[in-house]
Amino acid sequence: MKSNPLLAEFKTPFSTAPFSKIKNEHFKPAFIEGIKLAKVTIDAITNNNETPTFENTLAALEFGGEKLDRISSIFFNLNSAETSEEIQKIAQEISPILSEFSNDVKLNEPLFKRVKQIYEDKYSLNLTTEQATLLTNSYKSFVRNGANLSEKDKTELRKIDMELSKLKLTFGEHVLAETNDFELHLTDENDLKGLPENTIEAAQLAAKEKNMEGYIFTLDYPSYIPFMTYADNRNLRKKMAIAFGAKAFKNNENDNQQTLLNIVQLRHKRASLLGYKTHAHFVLEERMAENPKIVNDFLEDLLVKAKPAAEEEFKKLSDFAKKDGIKKLQKWDSAYYSEKLKKELFDLEEEQLKPYFKLQNVIEGVFEVANKLYDLVFEEIHTIDKYHEDVKTFKVTDPSGNFIAILYADFFPRKGKRDGAWMTSFKGQWIKGGENSRPHISIVCNFTKPTKTKPSLLTFNEVTTLFHEFGHALHGMLANTTYPSLSGTNVFWDFVELPSQLLENWCYEKEALNLFAKHFETNEPIPMELIDKIKKSSNFLEGMQTLRQLSLGMLDMNYHANDPSNIKNIKEFETLSFKNTQLFPDIKENCMSTSFSHIFQGGYSSGYYSYKWAEVLDADAFALFLENGIFDKSTAQKFKENVLSKGGTDKPMTLYVNFRGKKPNNRALLKRAGLLK
Repeated sequence: MKSNPLLAEFKTPFSTAPFSKIKNEHFKPAFIEGIKLAKVTIDAITNNNETPTFENTLAALEFGGEKLDRISSIFFNLNSAETSEEIQKIAQEISPILSEFSNDVKLNEPLFKRVKQIYEDKYSLNLTTEQATLLTNSYKSFVRNGANLSEKDKTELRKIDMELSKLKLTFGEHVLAETNDFELHLTDENDLKGLPENTIEAAQLAAKEKNMEGYIFTLDYPSYIPFMTYADNRNLRKKMAIAFGAKAFKNNENDNQQTLLNIVQLRHKRASLLGYKTHAHFVLEERMAENPKIVNDFLEDLLVKAKPAAEEEFKKLSDFAKKDGIKKLQKWDSAYYSEKLKKELFDLEEEQLKPYFKLQNVIEGVFEVANKLYDLVFEEIHTIDKYHEDVKTFKVTDPSGNFIAILYADFFPRKGKRDGAWMTSFKGQWIKGGENSRPHISIVCNFTKPTKTKPSLLTFNEVTTLFHEFGHALHGMLANTTYPSLSGTNVFWDFVELPSQLLENWCYEKEALNLFAKHFETNEPIPMELIDKIKKSSNFLEGMQTLRQLSLGMLDMNYHANDPSNIKNIKEFETLSFKNTQLFPDIKENCMSTSFSHIFQGGYSSGYYSYKWAEVLDADAFALFLENGIFDKSTAQKFKENVLSKGGTDKPMTLYVNFRGKKPNNRALLKRAGLLK
């Protein structure tokens, strides 16, 4: 086993992952060995004859799977950002094995007995807040994973978990395959009318890479979004929109209808087995929102406030398109006419802004914002391994040069990378034996690539995306807790979006924009009038945007807060679910659910509402920054100390109130969104 780099000690700068040495064939043996090592720790804990204590049981358990955790994070991050058929095949083989191991731990009776004994004695133990949280989380985790079940039910639970781990992977593989399968190949230059020069250049490059003439457009966001926003050819927009909405809904080998049904049914079955009414009841027990009623009331309340505004905006947009002879506004007209209306109302279009948002400048800008708020210093380094040549690597320190974190940044789309943007970590943070072991954080995006003549220029939407993911990254980088499972973004799911959504606010502020929004050719700062237009247009079609978010949150709850055994037809179920939020005519070939990766592959099941929930928190939190100054050090310090560095060591509302001095209300959000009448 000596030759397996995943099992050796990482003798690399900052103990970073030795990507260049890792081959696909190393993964499976490393997982098997990692599980073996973790089992040795668990056996040592359960065979310990001493009275169970926090240290000899919970702390030992917390650090017992270090090697396995590290291997898992490296492998599953690659499966998202740099996958291949071989890696996908390993994922399918290894997921059930990991699921079984996880169940072996959670259904280990002697281990649970020890944890339970400590839990029952907790009030006499004089634990710190963090230790008490770890104890409660551990105890609940056993119970929520079947520790109190009969042997028969435990076997059933194992079967369900194994099946679910495979199905979620399959769902994601199908979406990726469908995204990669479609391309719109154009050779007639008339079909390019309306498209910005850099979009055309990127499409030409995509064709060239495939040794083809003309232009290739794909369903990857940097290609799809500009096409839908600017292409004058309505039929081609329709073709793209239908292809995008039909992902994994074509009754072919990549169809996700049955996969999705199997997932929701198994989730429901699992929740019932554990004594919960539905999957949503199970999930929400461990969220700020607590139960489906609170979530549904929250979504309904926002719907009442947003729907009149959305309908008014939709009418305006439809009337505007009528001038162009569009009798009925369709989904493939939405981005196109929104952009034109925005130009008319605010004299602002995306393309005017892009020259001021060169990717390199935006990166330096977000670093400077982090420096002004949290005293972080970023230095690009070239001494550590990366998994793809596109990845940039940074060393993060404090002003005295003390090491804080490693940051990986991966910005451009490619074949082996899933759509969207996310933050993750290759190594967590913890304190052990007096040493504070620092994290390795990664942000992954899919931005417009540089072309022969231009650097990567971001849309304003991509700028806010970068700030969003960087907000998550700060949560990871500034982590300062003892136990890895409570560190960084290991918080309640409806609290995790607060740091990310909060940071987006700086994109709209003159003081922040002046740091990085400079013309890529002349270095001229962004003109004040453009900043004013960005601010003024920030609420543009906010009602429609809100309705869209609410529709997805409600769809998620409809799948997971009810018994799904009555769902016979995915499309019909979805159409019914969207009834109160739908503005555009339905497209029969399309189904959103079959590519709704957030809830069927990622961790957002019964949690999609949390984007809106976190908006309430972020608007309320940013109001304090606005009061004191957006770079006010003491406000930033309060946020860092009470939220960013604390991870999941205490209840989210407690952490929030410690920072803000009061509970949040949705007034700041409604005001910001222009929905307060």
